[in-house]
Amino acid sequence: GPTDPEISFVSVQSLEDRPIALLANYSLHYVGGVRSGDVSADYFGYFAKFIENKLGATDQTPPFVGILSNGTSGDVNNINFQKKSTRKYQRYEKMQEVAEKVASRVFEAHQQIEFQDWVPLAAKQTNLTLKTRQPAPDMIDHFAKVTADSEDDPNRRQSREEIYADRIAKIQRAPEEVSIQLQALRIGDLGISAIPFETFAETGLELKDRSPFPDTFTIELANGSFGYLPTPRQHRLGGYETWLGTSYVEKEATTKIVASLLEMFQSLQQGKVSR
Repeated sequence: GPTDPEISFVSVQSLEDRPIALLANYSLHYVGGVRSGDVSADYFGYFAKFIENKLGATDQTPPFVGILSNGTSGDVNNINFQKKSTRKYQRYEKMQEVAEKVASRVFEAHQQIEFQDWVPLAAKQTNLTLKTRQPAPDMIDHFAKVTADSEDDPNRRQSREEIYADRIAKIQRAPEEVSIQLQALRIGDLGISAIPFETFAETGLELKDRSPFPDTFTIELANGSFGYLPTPRQHRLGGYETWLGTSYVEKEATTKIVASLLEMFQSLQQGKVSR
């Protein structure tokens, strides 16, 4: 599928030009490469440190806040699976490399931006009901047998098939509909959408293309995590992100989500603006 090469960011500073905060957005999956048992903010955390240093915003009171949000990266990884890398990275090294590149590009662009002393702000949110996908009878029978076979040796490590057997069992016990929260924000001529899924890049690109705002970006995994969100086309192609147990909602979910967000964007764009 397509990738989104843009890095978007919003920068806020005081009237005395003191950096207050910067929110960036990049459509790339987390990098990984940590020690077993570690909890890591990945390259998002390193970006926050790097951009603070590059903007000369260290040791401030109140402190500078740097943030990198996850764009539409449900199908965009930092690993080239078609070409085996000959380089072996140390723990945390690759995420620092990615963060440095992203922070450097943001800092370069930051030198050219023109700050505004006022912009219109607006926000909308809605709850959208989606149907959940249900397992077919043959899938239920297959995973029931997998579960029965695994009970013969409860001490061995779970296989991937057993993991999905457990997920299918939970889907059968879960409601057949789910209510998700969607948000649309306006900051001047910028539109920001928020989706509680691991969203595919083509969905983010479609929102950018159809948005009434000159600039738009999407924050994924916002206000919740409901699994992967493949497009109908990607569902036809298949693959890990489309498996039931990885993806949980109806195959037309992206169509409904995009339509809802665009409707909110239109309302924000046409709304009355007052100082």
